Amino acid sequence: MPNIPRVLVVGTTTDYIDWIRCRCPERALFLTDPLMRYGSGQPNPAPHEEILCHLSDYDLAREKLKNHLRMWGLSIDGITSYDCESMELTAFLAQEFSLNYSSLESVCNCRDKFLSKTLWRQWDLECPRIRRLESSKDAVEFLNDINAPCVLKPVSGSGSELVFYCENENDCERCYDEIFVGLTRQRENRLYRFSGGNGPLIIAEEFVAGKEFSCDFFLENGRTEVIRITRKIEDQQGPFGTTLGYILPASLPSGIDPTAFQRTLCQSARALGLKRALCMADFLIKDNTIMLLEMAPRPGGDCLPFLMRQRFRQDMLKLNLDFAQLVPIRLPHLDGLDPYIGLCLRAKSGGVLRKIDISPLRQDPRIRDIDLRRTPGHVIRMPPADYDSWLLGHIVFEPWKGRNLERQCVEVLDKVIIEVD
Repeated sequence: MPNIPRVLVVGTTTDYIDWIRCRCPERALFLTDPLMRYGSGQPNPAPHEEILCHLSDYDLAREKLKNHLRMWGLSIDGITSYDCESMELTAFLAQEFSLNYSSLESVCNCRDKFLSKTLWRQWDLECPRIRRLESSKDAVEFLNDINAPCVLKPVSGSGSELVFYCENENDCERCYDEIFVGLTRQRENRLYRFSGGNGPLIIAEEFVAGKEFSCDFFLENGRTEVIRITRKIEDQQGPFGTTLGYILPASLPSGIDPTAFQRTLCQSARALGLKRALCMADFLIKDNTIMLLEMAPRPGGDCLPFLMRQRFRQDMLKLNLDFAQLVPIRLPHLDGLDPYIGLCLRAKSGGVLRKIDISPLRQDPRIRDIDLRRTPGHVIRMPPADYDSWLLGHIVFEPWKGRNLERQCVEVLDKVIIEVD
């Protein structure tokens, strides 16, 4: 086998692996947790393409990687990850193999939601007020101190997992206990374990009402370049913080100066210790003020890669490989495009999936792409017990102009026939 340098992709999901293998053949080497591969339904990569290893053991991962490279005569000239829980291992391996990636310290700064906001405040960057919690009593005190609603969440995590909105003292007590139980249940989940998490595992955060956005951007040589900006559509029926869909492209309010926005992205990344990275950022805009929420050295997930591929003809998974291998990147000019919407198709109840029929969608001229992740027989467990199994797939559509976007999202989702026993 020719010794073609590979990008090491650490700990990603099997659907992403299949995507990369199909669109970038023989370009990546995958370091995958066996639990990801078990029952995935995706084809197994060839033996030289993938290393199966329990990713919580960093020393074992390093040794398995060394042995695999030696066995197959391979080399790696780049390293990356698409998942929050794998970024720390990626940074560890990057240091061990002298590869370009964000430092372990900066990754921990990003993953720790308390520390990231503390650092942003030290740089005079706007973000919600926060407090570490040792008990539900601390949560009640924070609520009373700010005299406003708050949000309780794990210090690390992703999306809306174990995130709760609290309006009163009873909410704080109940939600703190629910997060504590949830974290105890998931104590082996790498999403909630990282070396920077030595303090309390739960934080309280000031609730800020505003429009929520996300973006991907490059950070390099002290400057930023925005890849995409999307606006989130909140799911009014799901758990607090659940995103129903994403609008792409989205425009920032006219009161936000584009140059100031780029400067904020650059400063917020530097405050976390990031120097060169392909980043995603979540932020709110309220009264023409940018309120930072989260940032990580990885591209946005969920249905965003599918949405980017349909609207911009931009393959974000490939772009991430290019960035890891220091391949020069030129983004196309995409001004003036009408928006597409990426929807998350979720189950409404737990049980065994008996039927999922998307044929009514085939007749809808707005539909641009459908990606189903589940098949009949799949067992659905609803949040807060499980935040993954209820996601059934993604839909990308082009909304009709002049009609309410949120209403169109509901119309599209209602056409999917889902039967659960």
